[in-house]
Order: sequence, then structure tokens, then C-alpha cells
Amino acid sequence: MADPIVYDIRSPDYLDTESVGREMRRVFDVCAGCRRCLPLCPSFPELFDRIDNNPTEDAEGLTDADMRGVVDLCYQCKLCYNHCPYHPPHRWMIDFPRLMLRSRAARAKKEGVTFQDRVLGMADALGRLGSLFAPLSNWANRMRWNRALMESVLGIHRDRNLPAYHRRTFSRWFRRRRPAVKAGAGGGAVALFATCTVEYNEPAIGQAAVEVLERNGIDVSHPEQRCCGMPFLDGGDLDNALKCARANVASLHRAVKEGRDIVVPGPTCSFTLRNEYPHMLGTEAAKEVAARTFDVCEYLMRRHKEGRLDTAFTAPLGKVAYHLPCHLKAQNLGYKSRDLLSLIPGTTVAMSDRCTGVDGTWGFKKQYFDLSMKVALPLLRELDEARPDVVATDCPLAGLQIEKGRGGKPLHPIQLVRRAYGD
Repeated sequence: MADPIVYDIRSPDYLDTESVGREMRRVFDVCAGCRRCLPLCPSFPELFDRIDNNPTEDAEGLTDADMRGVVDLCYQCKLCYNHCPYHPPHRWMIDFPRLMLRSRAARAKKEGVTFQDRVLGMADALGRLGSLFAPLSNWANRMRWNRALMESVLGIHRDRNLPAYHRRTFSRWFRRRRPAVKAGAGGGAVALFATCTVEYNEPAIGQAAVEVLERNGIDVSHPEQRCCGMPFLDGGDLDNALKCARANVASLHRAVKEGRDIVVPGPTCSFTLRNEYPHMLGTEAAKEVAARTFDVCEYLMRRHKEGRLDTAFTAPLGKVAYHLPCHLKAQNLGYKSRDLLSLIPGTTVAMSDRCTGVDGTWGFKKQYFDLSMKVALPLLRELDEARPDVVATDCPLAGLQIEKGRGGKPLHPIQLVRRAYGD
């Protein structure tokens, strides 16, 4: 039987290192007997090698250093959860990704959050700073001397391409625009959770989402919001992750009470709102926000199923190579972005669902950058073989990896939908 506190962040024993160690050995013992997840990510080959090469040849023989090595190679793609035949409600209650997050949080409590993880977790603060000084910040991020300094001080690999900052952030654009739909017009209402990436690095994605939604008669609001908190979770900074969750749930729950759905153009953030917030907070408000949260293309395909999607597309896209991000696969949504793009006349979609290996902050770190690029190679080969007119992915971080590996900046599917409307 599982140690039940592995799922309860509020338990006083959640961060107890001895309890975490017992649970890790229990889970690793099950994994060693199954090995179904061997091809998914670097954590599992590492785990099985360490089990097979210790004196007892089982999980009980793993040292703390062995288990730490497995945890450090987990980049939270979440794919092993759905792949696992023993995840809840199975009586063995295996939840490998949450166990990895728990281990990082327990380590951070004992040793402190590392400077590298503390900085990488500050997505909002870095975004505000980078946008405030753009385009100077973008120039600095291209300079080799600065990248060498960042690698030395922050541990961000000097060859990792970084997202550009925009002085006119998405929220600034949103405040100054003239809404195309009046509240209460009858076409539906949503609150857009824009994501840090859209706010500071990719405002064009948010603009396209708003324009597509409003074209379909949907009133769009942009309530107060902050980082979803996943970058903090990645580094074991549970306190700051909880602060983000509480603030966002308070704001988004007010939008839900107004009758709005929550629409998100970033798969990591939609996953966090849907899957992590109820677990982290355990409140009815968090559960209600999760129940009303949708990926933006999922939301539009839902309207299409109801016969309420404007399909008057006039601009064909040609051949689209579409990358399905891991954090959409983890939500069991099907292929909503692919299906939405396939509605556009003169458009064919070749889909790849391979991992880019850059999830969260992991692929930015100097110690994992080379391995991150290695994980992405099968995807990059598939994209090259597709010979597309345009490449699309819902995940901006995956887009960075694709751009790094083959050149050319991928677009978000919602940008292509906006383009297909033609006006």
C-alpha cells in the first residue's frame, strides 16, 4: 500500500526525508519489475542501471546518491504517469512525477533552494525586468561574454537560445486595445490566463488568441494573474509555488463565479491549473477553477462540436508539421490542435508527439543542455522529414528547442488559425 502522504502536500510528513526515501524505494521497486517507461526519459535508464549494478540488485540497495541522480534527470514531462499501469486508482498508487517533485521539495527544505533554481523559478520577475529593458536585454542575451557570465553565475548554458523580451507586453496591449465583443453579448465569456511566456516573450500568441476568440463572439477578460508556479515546483521551492497557486486561484475563481471559462494558450500552465492546483491547495475554489480550465484549441474544438465555431477560413496553410507537447498529452485531451488546424481548407497536418526534452527549466541548465538536445533529436528528424511549409507547437519552450535544433521559429496553432481567417 502506498504511503498516502505522497499525495498530500499539507501533511506535516510530506517533506520528511526519511518518509520520502521509503516511498521512493517502494515506487522504484515497482518500476524495476515493470520497466515499461524505459524509453520515456533519462530518469528510467538511470534508475534501472543503478538497481542492476548495486549489490542487492533491488531498490533497497539504492543509496541516497543513487536516488538523487534519478530525481535530477526527471524533467517533469509527466508522460510516465499515463504510461504507468499502476497509477491511481490502482492499489499501488504510483505517481512518479509527483514523487520526483516531492523529493525536490524535501531536499530544498533540508539544503535550501539552490541559487540556480531560485533564479530560474522567478519567471515573473525575470520577465518584468527583461521587458523593462528591452531591446537592450535581448542584445545582452546574444552577447557571448554575457552568456559566459550567465553560465558561470546562473548555470544557464551559454548555447541555450533564450526567448526575446518585448517592451510592449501582452497585458499592456490588452489594456489599450478596443474589444471587438461586448460583455454579455451571448457568445460566451472567458478569462484568458496568458502565461508568463505570452506576457513577456510571445505577446503575438496572446493577441492571436484574443482575436480568434472575439471573432467567434466570445467576450475575453484578462484578470489579475501571476506565474502558474511550475518553475518554482521544478526547483523544489514549494513555498513560492503555493503563493502563486493561491493568488491565481483567488483571481480566477472570481472569473469562474462570473460565468467565465478559463482559457490557456500554454500547456504547462493549463496542466498546472488543472492537475496541480487542486492537489496543492485542496480547496473547492481550486477544484472549480480546474474544472473550468481549457487549453485554447481544446476550447475552440469544444465550440466546433457544438456547431458554434466560425469556420470561414480563407487562407490555406499548406503542410503544417505539428508538434504535440508532452503537457497536452499528459492532460488526455486527444489531438485538439491538430484537429483544429485540419479544419482549414488547403491544409494538411503531419503530427509528431516526440518529446523536446526542454520541459520547464531543466533544458536551460548547463548540466543538462547536451542531454536535452539529444532527447530532441528524434523529433527534429521527423520535422525535417516532413518538409513542411510551417512548423507549429503549442509549447513555446518546445518551440525554442525546435528553433535551436533546426532553425526557423515555430508558431502556435492559434497564430495559424488567426492567419487562416485571412483578415
